[in-house]
Amino acid sequence: MRLARLYAPDTPQLVQAGFTSRLAERWSQAPEEAPFDQITDWLRQYTLALGISLHGWSLTPQALLLVLTPPDPSATSRLIQSLGRQLSALLKSGGVFAGRYRNSVIEPGQWVLPALIWVEGAPARAGFAPNAVAWRWSSAAQHCGQLGANRAWVEDHYDYWHCGNTPFDRQATYQKRLLQGLPVEKQSTLEAALQGQWALGTVAFVRHLDTVASRRARPGQRGRPRKQA
Repeated sequence: MRLARLYAPDTPQLVQAGFTSRLAERWSQAPEEAPFDQITDWLRQYTLALGISLHGWSLTPQALLLVLTPPDPSATSRLIQSLGRQLSALLKSGGVFAGRYRNSVIEPGQWVLPALIWVEGAPARAGFAPNAVAWRWSSAAQHCGQLGANRAWVEDHYDYWHCGNTPFDRQATYQKRLLQGLPVEKQSTLEAALQGQWALGTVAFVRHLDTVASRRARPGQRGRPRKQA
């Protein structure tokens, strides 16, 4: 039985919607043929229409990656479904995403910045760009203060604002962290939470989610419950 979507009010999510192997292979061989500009415009339209706060994103031949705060339990699903319908109609094909998207609810102050770095660093990790800032289809250039990269529909999370007291300080600090990338252990922890679709945060954060989230936020203990003495 598949898990219900994990949602908690006013809490950021890390989202991964992978493209089908057919599209991923085709676009990886010829990224210039992928309709990334059109997908970006749809992303703008639907995040605004659905009232989603989009904090960061990247679009590669392999997947659409997002850090966002949805206004209600169904907003993220409606976003991905709307993008899928539009792209399928454009390509005159069937499904464009490889199964259901994955998401993890992430703790502000702990995991939002690492999630942004992981999302915006994806094009460089996959070899599609020499570095994260050089890739056109992401929020990296905007966060690093590159001219012409402003997209007003991307709403910076307050964790990003804590990178510095001035725009220049924030951009310089964030760019340094982005180009350094995440430590291997932190990246593995983040990817495991996303793969399992569990919450990512401190023990106190996850315990709090147990009282407000749409379902349990952490894996259950394996095996049968222990018998009481």
